[in-house]
Amino acid sequence: MLKRFCPVLILLLAFGFSTTLLGNESVQKYFPGTLDSFWVYEDQDGNELTRYSIEDEEIAGETYLSFSYDPELEDWANYSCFIHPGLYNVNDEGITLVVGDAVENAVEARLKREMDMFVEIFKREIFSQAPPGVEMPTFNLDVETQGQDFLLLPENVVVDEEWDANQVKVNAKMIMEGAGASENEQLGMDFTIIETGIVLGTETVETIAGTFEDCLKVEYRTETTVTPPPDEVAPPGETVTTVWFAPNVGIIKLHQKSGYMILDMLPDDVALPPNQEKTLELKRYEIKTAESESDTEN
Repeated sequence: MLKRFCPVLILLLAFGFSTTLLGNESVQKYFPGTLDSFWVYEDQDGNELTRYSIEDEEIAGETYLSFSYDPELEDWANYSCFIHPGLYNVNDEGITLVVGDAVENAVEARLKREMDMFVEIFKREIFSQAPPGVEMPTFNLDVETQGQDFLLLPENVVVDEEWDANQVKVNAKMIMEGAGASENEQLGMDFTIIETGIVLGTETVETIAGTFEDCLKVEYRTETTVTPPPDEVAPPGETVTTVWFAPNVGIIKLHQKSGYMILDMLPDDVALPPNQEKTLELKRYEIKTAESESDTEN
């Protein structure tokens, strides 16, 4: 009877070994942070960013690995937890980026940038048609956010198995003043942004720094809900980020396409700025080993 089940057992074993990519290996090999290592990246505009691995930090009895950057981030609207993590922790859950406060700052900065764009759209699409003498209203945005740390990779990495990476709650109040608006006239919306990750498989990837084999290809995707739900308008814009992780090197390539949380909810006939796209590619690096040896590519 056992012989009858051999083909089934072989298939089950093959499936089990093929879906779990890491097994008992540490997921940290896809995001190393040995002291004095560095990575130089080039973005879509040809700008360089260097990430340095610096001294660990002890917080509440736990060890957190640390990064610094050159140049330093100047505008929170340009922040990405994949590109600018400061602290991270490796434990039995996986690799967690300590980015809660940074994500809050980034969301607020991006929404305020969107508000500036909205004012320009309002001037072009609506106020330009107003009768002479009508006062241009002013718009203000009050934003409160609640962010969490980001689960970059779970301890067990399995192809096509999704995990919750991050959740952000946003309360945004758009306040209009002047032009006949009643006192404290405002539109309030509550956004919940859930970002998930999924491993799509492994690939060989070519970069400026060289060719890397057996790279994890991971897609991170946001899903945004808004309360009250918008009536007969488009949903908020989403962000899709694809990241390639090379064994014993870390992030070697990134592509991100982002919509607009508020502007994408405007009518389809309103001309909007194009979706925002970011790319990042490893240019050179040096990974220190525990024995203070190095493995360098130029």
